[in-house]
Amino acid sequence: MDAIKHISSIQNPEIRQLQHWSQKSRDRRKSGVFVLEGYRELGLALQGGYRIRMLYYCPEILGDERRQALSDRAGCSWVSLSPEVYSHLAYRGKTEGVIGLVEAREHRLQDLELEGKNPLILVAQAPEKPGNLGALLRTADAASLDAVIVADLKGDLYNPNVIRSSVGCLFTVPVAQASTEEALAYLKARDIAVYAASLGGSVRYDQADYLGASAIAVGTEATGLTEAWTRQAEACVEIPMAGAIDSMNVSVAAAVLLFEARRQRGFENITNP
Repeated sequence: MDAIKHISSIQNPEIRQLQHWSQKSRDRRKSGVFVLEGYRELGLALQGGYRIRMLYYCPEILGDERRQALSDRAGCSWVSLSPEVYSHLAYRGKTEGVIGLVEAREHRLQDLELEGKNPLILVAQAPEKPGNLGALLRTADAASLDAVIVADLKGDLYNPNVIRSSVGCLFTVPVAQASTEEALAYLKARDIAVYAASLGGSVRYDQADYLGASAIAVGTEATGLTEAWTRQAEACVEIPMAGAIDSMNVSVAAAVLLFEARRQRGFENITNP
């Protein structure tokens, strides 16, 4: 568990490279790694089978007990950082004293295997903000979904804002990326009905039947789902709005729809870890 070295300068090339990986999506994709901050998040990544290449920690912040617990599970080398360097590198305001360099996954749709015969899936088309995508992943974890398919993603699943707002739930739910055409073909081939969230939908959300294999699709807050989704959906479902505005945050809307599906299926199917 001993650190192999100590870094006390923010100009250190290794620290500068970590910053590039934190800030530059292109660098992350090219190198196949991402930077992950936080004891809980690292624990969830390990639980999800991710491989950690290196752990960086500030001895003044991370306690020996937590460091030992991570070390036992990660099986990688450690680098100690001065408080100044750690503060410079840390993404979050409140932190736990540890940052990991983690190997990314490709999240190919063809690799997504659904374990149950009656899956419940969330499809998020072209999420506009990393924070919204992270919140959707957190909702998916809370509803114990079988998978999340992100269609037409413009950004990067390993954006720090995605991970932070998901509180690590990126690692707890199977996630795949695809184009809209690929996602629709995948669902059709498996006889999974699509329920498209839509303003002016033909069916109120709590009157649709989600008991069969179902994919609930949500679009952007600005424009909603594209016609490709609404045209091929089993039903376009609408959440009635009683206020002055006609929409809500996409993760809130997804939560309403997903937990209605869970209510119909029976909450006893959700088991707390």
